Amino acid sequence: MPSQAHITGSLLSERAWVEVDFQALGHNIQQLKQHLSASTQLLAVVKADAYGHGALRLAQEVLQRGATWLAVATIPEGIELRQAGISAPILTFGATSTPEQALTIAQWQLQPTLCTAKQALAFSKVLDAPLAVHLKLDTGMSRLGAPWQQALEFVRFVHGLPNLEIASIYSHLAMADDINPTVTQQQQARFEKIIQQIQSTGIPLPMLHLANSAATLSNPGLHYDLVRVGLALYGLYPAEHFKSVINLKPVLQVRARVTQIKMIPAGTGVSYGHQYVAKQPLQLAVVGIGYADGVPRKLSNQMSVLIRRQRIPQIGAITMDQLMVDASNIPDLEEGEVVTLLGQDGSEEISADDWANRLGTISYEIVCGFKQRLPRIPINL
Repeated sequence: MPSQAHITGSLLSERAWVEVDFQALGHNIQQLKQHLSASTQLLAVVKADAYGHGALRLAQEVLQRGATWLAVATIPEGIELRQAGISAPILTFGATSTPEQALTIAQWQLQPTLCTAKQALAFSKVLDAPLAVHLKLDTGMSRLGAPWQQALEFVRFVHGLPNLEIASIYSHLAMADDINPTVTQQQQARFEKIIQQIQSTGIPLPMLHLANSAATLSNPGLHYDLVRVGLALYGLYPAEHFKSVINLKPVLQVRARVTQIKMIPAGTGVSYGHQYVAKQPLQLAVVGIGYADGVPRKLSNQMSVLIRRQRIPQIGAITMDQLMVDASNIPDLEEGEVVTLLGQDGSEEISADDWANRLGTISYEIVCGFKQRLPRIPINL
């Protein structure tokens, strides 16, 4: 079962919590840096509360362990990091265009992504001091970014505006996790063409970056000056075939407690809608975690948990704050015992990919789904 350290101190009063393993985080950063050349910097993507891991503490740790940049999606995410005393450069991915946004970004020394001439002009008009900006190009993602065919015109326009300093030019890959590199190669070819066009104008090249986690692991030729790593940082693989490329350790584990134990007879319905009916007498354990905490309701009757190194089936509909398991194999189970929903207990392990595969989604969605009412507990510091 989980070590005694997991069930002492502040955890004694918690019904459920998320553990953030900083030893695993350090391991992942070390593994990632082995894939990078000395000239390539590591940008840690800590948007969405660091993919559910807790952005403030995690950002501080990754900077101490070798990352030199941070990235967030929104202005408030960046402000939160600045208010915590973080001084490293922070790239904001999301689109911004209003004068108020521009002034707020400048006030908090964030570095915005610009995708259009209109955005750039709006920033330039309200700023009274130089601001580092990052120009995003759409080379095939069809999301944010200036169309690659118009990239040179866009770069020239921004280069000529007062109070804007181009810190980087970047693009995002749509299929870097695919074992077939065709689309990624096409996107890189477009990116390279833009670089050549800029060089021919005499405009100094800023930093260049293209690689997400998958591209970082798949091809050193995609690294450029900076790699933007999110998922792999947290010990999750962008696709199954990357497991042969790098050894990663999950940083996040989710645990809860048994809150009640009861025997129910055969024929007894369990939870809302009686989606599960006991075929024989069983020992039912109620666990203090539910879909309001981030356990998807669609996993009802499809998931297992770990108790005392044993895999135990979940039964009945998962409710807002609780779920039920068939704990008949542990006759001496006691209330208050620790239940592992994601993570390792002995030789048994349940991963975010296990849930994602069952639900037909991706591990990103799973780890980002754990709500703030679950405290983040650092372990293995």
